[in-house]
Amino acid sequence: MKLKQISIFLENKEGRLKKAISILSQANTNIRALSIADTSEFGILRLIVPEPEKAQKKLEENNFVVKVNEVIAVEVPDQPGGLDSILSILYGSQINVEYLYAFVEKNEDKAIVVIKTENIDEGIAALEESNIKIMSAEDVNKL
Repeated sequence: MKLKQISIFLENKEGRLKKAISILSQANTNIRALSIADTSEFGILRLIVPEPEKAQKKLEENNFVVKVNEVIAVEVPDQPGGLDSILSILYGSQINVEYLYAFVEKNEDKAIVVIKTENIDEGIAALEESNIKIMSAEDVNKL
């Protein structure tokens, strides 16, 4: 299953991250996962939220550049080698990982890895063939 992620482009200026997060807070948007990457001129804040289109609209109304794209969320055993097993499946299927980020599920011994591949459908197929649990948006939002 595909999961929608929002990417917010942040100028490297004081307060831009805080402003974006405040807008989401005021819109009552719960952030389920996030990652931020930095370049010399801007940052990219990637978020998993329950209503990505609503978050996108609120941010764009406040002059943020936002993109919604699809990613894969998978359950991984929270133990050494857990991530390696997932990457081995994708590598073995010649599927390139553009980026990933992870978070730990607090009540269970598992981690959740959010993966962006060049071809989402091929990534999902390869992981499902190896019996890896692909999480739905509903699964992630319940965490």
